[in-house]
Formats: sequence, C-alpha cells, structure tokens
Amino acid sequence: MKFSPLRRALVATASVAAVALTLAGCSGFGSTGGNSGAKVTITYLTGNDAADTAQGKALIAGFEKKYPNVHVKMDTQPTGTQGDNLMKTKLSTKTMDNVFHYNSGSLFQALNPKTSMVDLSGESWVSDLDKNFKQVVSVDGKIYGAPLGTGSAGGILYNKKIYQQLGLSIPTTWDEFIANSKKIQSSDPSVTPILQSFGDTWTSQLLVLGDFANINKQDPNWAKNYTNNTGGAKYVNQPAFEGFQHTAEIVADGLVNKDYASMTNAQAMDALATGKAAQYPMLTSAMATVQQDEPDKINDIGVFPIPSPDAKYTSLTLWEPNALYIASTTTGDKLQAAKNFVAFANSPQGCTIQNQTGAAAGPYATSACKLPSNAPDFIKDVQNYIKEDKASPALEFLSPIKGPNLETILIAVGSQSTTATVGAQQYDQDVKAQAQQLGIKGW
Repeated sequence: MKFSPLRRALVATASVAAVALTLAGCSGFGSTGGNSGAKVTITYLTGNDAADTAQGKALIAGFEKKYPNVHVKMDTQPTGTQGDNLMKTKLSTKTMDNVFHYNSGSLFQALNPKTSMVDLSGESWVSDLDKNFKQVVSVDGKIYGAPLGTGSAGGILYNKKIYQQLGLSIPTTWDEFIANSKKIQSSDPSVTPILQSFGDTWTSQLLVLGDFANINKQDPNWAKNYTNNTGGAKYVNQPAFEGFQHTAEIVADGLVNKDYASMTNAQAMDALATGKAAQYPMLTSAMATVQQDEPDKINDIGVFPIPSPDAKYTSLTLWEPNALYIASTTTGDKLQAAKNFVAFANSPQGCTIQNQTGAAAGPYATSACKLPSNAPDFIKDVQNYIKEDKASPALEFLSPIKGPNLETILIAVGSQSTTATVGAQQYDQDVKAQAQQLGIKGW
C-alpha cells in the first residue's frame, strides 16, 4: 500500500523482526472491545510485506491480551497500485475490513474519506498528534486516521566527523552548502563532497522532492495551485525550479562521485558511513542500511534540510507515516472495538510494540509514542526541525499529482545530457499528462 517508488523505498530499506510479546494489561480503554460484553470479532487489513504483517501480528497479540472479549482477524493484500485499486473496490462495494492500514496524504484523499471512513476527531488520542500529521489525514477539519510507525525526512545526510574535522557549520543557504562542499573537496580529494546514486533510479529525485518544504515555506498555496493548474505553480518557474538547478549544478561543479551513474543507494550509504563521502541528498529511512550493516557508525551521520537560496525559507521535508482508518460500514460493538484497537496502537503499550517491531526512520507523529533511549541521533535532528516549525510534508501528501517520469528526467539532468530548464519543461508536461489522466479539473 505504498505510493511512489520513492515512498516504497521507505519500507524497502527498513528491517523488521517478529517479536514475542508478553504484555501486561493496563487501564484506560475498558475491559472489553464493545459495550455488550459479548465476544466481538473485527477484521484488520494491512499490507502483505514482512514489515506490515509482523507489526500487525504483534499489535493484535497485545490488543487481544488487553481485550480478551475481542478477536481480531488479520487480512493482507498486495501493496502498490494493485493495493490502491483493491482499497477503492472494497470501500465502494462496502466490503472493507473494519480497521485498515493505508497511506496518509493524497492517496488517503482519493478514498473519499467523508463517506467511506469514520470521523475520529473526537477520540482522546487526537490531542497528541503532530500538526503536520493532522494535515495529511484530515478533510474539512475532520480527522480520519491515526498514525502507525514513524515518519521520515528528506534532506542532506552528512558525516558529522568530517564536518567536525574541517570546522564546518550546518549550511542554511544553498551557497553555504556549495562552499562547504568545495572545502571538503580541496581538503581531501579522496572524499566525495556530494553523493549521487543513479544505480537506484528513484534516488535521483531527492533534490527536487526534498526541496518541497522550502517551496511551501515561500508559498503555502503552491501545492493547491499546482493541483489546480493555477498561479504559475510550475517546475519551470521559481521557486520549484531550484531543485532542477541544484541537480545540474553539483555535477557541473564536479562535486559528485565519478561512479554516480552506477552507484546504488546501499553503496552510497556505506561510503557516507565510512567517511569516503561527506554528504548525500537522501531519505532518513535509508539509515536502516547503516543500522543493519555498520551499527557502530549510526551516530556519525546527521541530517539537515536541503538549503534554500534564502535561509529564512530553509525547511526539512517530511514523509509522514501511514495511518489506521475505520471503514464507515463498521457499526455497533464492532465500531467500539475498532476504535479501541486504533486507540491501543497509539497508547504507551501500543507504542512499545511499535518500537519493538519497526526500525525508526524518524520521529513519531504522536506525543503518546516515545522512541527508545537508544534511538539514533539523526532522529533528534529531525525532531528539532519539527519543534522549530522548520518542517512540513512532502508534496505527495498534499497533491495527487506526481508525474511518473521524474526520476528518468532527473537522471538526464544530473548526467548533463539535459539542461535543468529542459528537464523542468519536460516534467511540467509529464505532470499535465498525469493530471489529465486522473481527471483533475483545470487541466
């Protein structure tokens, strides 16, 4: 149930282990799942990948121990486009499971939440939600989803030891970032200033998609105008054009690795962790590779936003977690049991299960969940930008339009076979075709 190749990469880089849980019950949600005291059975739908199923089984085990009068049957289905279509079919035919796990943001919007889902705005856990997450599970001021798992961020991963050795400060403007990169290059030619890894084609998109928080900071209406084809919200125009410019500039300045065309994401993360490279435009979810392969180096890497030309706009772009929803066909005791299941997942007990069954790629979207004490330092970086109100969701959470050829176009720009201007023009045409295919008005 993932979105673009970029979002699917969030899960692909995560490692999940099934954990045997013995959890003591706690108060706060009642002794049964429903109101009648009779045995209640509800269904829970999640993805069929190992991460989703392992976490689902663990949550159900903990929940059923707390609510012995409730049985939760777990169903699974494919992810990706096939899963998206199955979701729409089940909701339209009123055959959806009582609770289901799905994307937040634009794919959530495409399911017509006002008629297909239960309004959860009045639930007690809502007050714990981060404002950015509320934005991506809401319609007309009503909240329909609860977070499951951590979010992640797209920015510049950097080797903190190299920065410390060279006395570099975290750049807040693009010019400062380039200046840092050139100092790294001149200080030690064997260290790559900026990594690119086109061997995994989806990684070519980071300097564009990870720049969106900067765009949003300059123009909070940009995503709306982009979706509606109004206000000049095009990639060939500033501020969105910056991402294409940056992709071309770092290659033209000779700041990237010579094997950028073939290097994979895993190879790039290894180079960053071992100090062979200093900086990498990437998602924090890719840190799972370091956690698995070189855990002793995990805290040698930090993250900062892709800098804007103007420091006052520099912000970190967030990829919000997926969410739990309740189908509107759920009623009576099943509805109460479903609400209790969602609340359990966002309770301290449920958060413990989430910590034990998932690899954190960023902070939680609810204050009810606390990361373990040994959580990597890069997550603190992300939390600080959120706390300072210097972070906002990626465009794919705010608009249903994402042209399918962006990574191909950016590989051409980043390989200097296409200019930034031509690449932006091509992507604007790609976006137009996608919007027309989706039947969005104004295109």
